Amino acid sequence: MDTVKIALFGLGTIGTGTAKILLHHSDLLTRATGKKIELAQVCDRDLTTQRDLDLPPGLMTDDAEALFTDSGISVAIELIGGIEPARTFVLRLLESGKDVITANKALLAQHGAELFDTARRCGRTIAFEAAVCGGIPILNALSTALQANTVQSINAIVNGTSNYILSQMESGKVSYQDAVIQAQQLGYAEADPAMDVDGTDAVQKLTILAQLGFGAAVDWRSISRIGIESVDALDFRYAKELGYRIKLLAVAAQSDEGLELHVSPTLVKADNPIARVKDAFNAVRIVGDSVGPVFFQGLGAGQLPTASAVVGDLIDTVLGRTAITFNALNLWNRNKQAIPIKSPQEFFGKSYLRLNAVDKPGVMHEISGILGQRNISIASMIQHEPGRKNDGDNVVLFLTTHESREGDLLQAIRQLEESSVVIGSIVRMRVQS
Repeated sequence: MDTVKIALFGLGTIGTGTAKILLHHSDLLTRATGKKIELAQVCDRDLTTQRDLDLPPGLMTDDAEALFTDSGISVAIELIGGIEPARTFVLRLLESGKDVITANKALLAQHGAELFDTARRCGRTIAFEAAVCGGIPILNALSTALQANTVQSINAIVNGTSNYILSQMESGKVSYQDAVIQAQQLGYAEADPAMDVDGTDAVQKLTILAQLGFGAAVDWRSISRIGIESVDALDFRYAKELGYRIKLLAVAAQSDEGLELHVSPTLVKADNPIARVKDAFNAVRIVGDSVGPVFFQGLGAGQLPTASAVVGDLIDTVLGRTAITFNALNLWNRNKQAIPIKSPQEFFGKSYLRLNAVDKPGVMHEISGILGQRNISIASMIQHEPGRKNDGDNVVLFLTTHESREGDLLQAIRQLEESSVVIGSIVRMRVQS
């Protein structure tokens, strides 16, 4: 029986889970591939920290250079995370004739074209199912099962940390800060949760989904992004009253004017399946022109769910399935014709606004007048507990609008914030049926 030797780079949470599967389920891997899968070396710069894993003697090393030049290793798994040294490692591994498996969404979102050009030039492959939605096989679905479709839209919850925080806040039991602390204690959030709560992680994953679903090559930093930091318990009360729930939604939607891409807290109708996804779960709803809507849900993070996707990629790579799809899809190819990306100013949709207004006659007339100047009409307005004061003589108003142009709405918000009737910043969210 042939033996395939594997090198694993990075023994953090996901790396440890991957090593556990490789060491403890070798019989399963042999049955799946017809070959013996051997974890030949684990590379990590930290050789002293105790892990929840018993590695055979001599398996750990901090000498990455030796692994680059080891001709006996044919597949490398990169689970370092971040941009460097991960980028340099992946390029060196490809150039030394090794196929690569990665869960690094930041690396793919920022350097996908460079990495995939190098892989094609070297006759190697890159597999990356674990980079988006952890254990949900969404990238495999887009690259194989749904290839007969023209994808029309993707709506997704792709960050389990933010979904957990919003779910806890919606329960009415905890504040935003307390929910963040709970997420950290449970291992869903890092010590610095900024990339989760400000939408950066979701945008990077949306970049990968847009590449697979639409062939769109886009700089993730150019995608419209709003995080969940400004969401308040009051917003959940109003959303529930209208029959909505609040989710951090990543959206890619095709239109005649181009591809619309954005990540933001969104009011989603409570009977929509994606609105019912709670805690650290992820979900993806794809609409294809032939298949119609399809829905995927599962754990989007965690040691073993993500490791499951990594090892699934390993099986596909050993069997040669990765090479077939890698060459057929031709992802991140600089020579492919770029599809147009719609300007955020030209997005159309309904919106939710929460604002602090001066409590005096004529205020609503002035607010509606400013919105009207930008062709924005109010669909609903609520002032909870009439007569209750907030911050002196101010009251909290909740508005929803009919469909309007994004550029007009943002100008109206700026004008309202500069007016004498609105105090402080306005909280805005998208509204989706």
